[in-house]
Amino acid sequence: MRGGQYVQQSSLLSPGWSLGQVLTSMSSSRKKAIFRKFSRDWLAGYLAAADFVHAGRVEMLDLEGKVVALAVEDLKWICYVRDFNSGELNNPERLLRKTFAGRPRGEGLFVRARLKDGDLVEGLAANDRSLVASDGVFLTPPDLRSNTQRIWIPRDALEDLEVVAVIGGARKKPPPPAAKQDEAQETLFS
Repeated sequence: MRGGQYVQQSSLLSPGWSLGQVLTSMSSSRKKAIFRKFSRDWLAGYLAAADFVHAGRVEMLDLEGKVVALAVEDLKWICYVRDFNSGELNNPERLLRKTFAGRPRGEGLFVRARLKDGDLVEGLAANDRSLVASDGVFLTPPDLRSNTQRIWIPRDALEDLEVVAVIGGARKKPPPPAAKQDEAQETLFS
């Protein structure tokens, strides 16, 4: 395992929580993820799809089965990946294309995020309250064929978040004005 250091088990616990409560608070369904820090170190492990931030820490399960808490302010992003064995030691998330070449095809908010270290990442975010009411932003990356399927960027890592466009489905045409029922009825039986 590269980068990062393990946190003592006692420091994992939020005040008033037992170890059993921490373990049951983690989802039973965990996804493969790469945790990138601003120090360029990274960790590989498993993470719940949502609600994984508790008391300013991200609780993950490392490859050895240990619960590890990472401080949110140290994280640059978390990439949900298809495979841990990408063969690249410096870029295991294989996030080669960070910007769209043209207009995105999916639905949502086309956003441009500038991180504290100056890195620029574009993606599609959900067009709902999760963009403003959560600990971070979930993005669908520009290259869906890469190893990275989703990116979570902590709010602390963002310097600027710009909504470039709102991309939606085809607009529904308004229904044609309905004919008066009395007129339609009279001509029907004439």
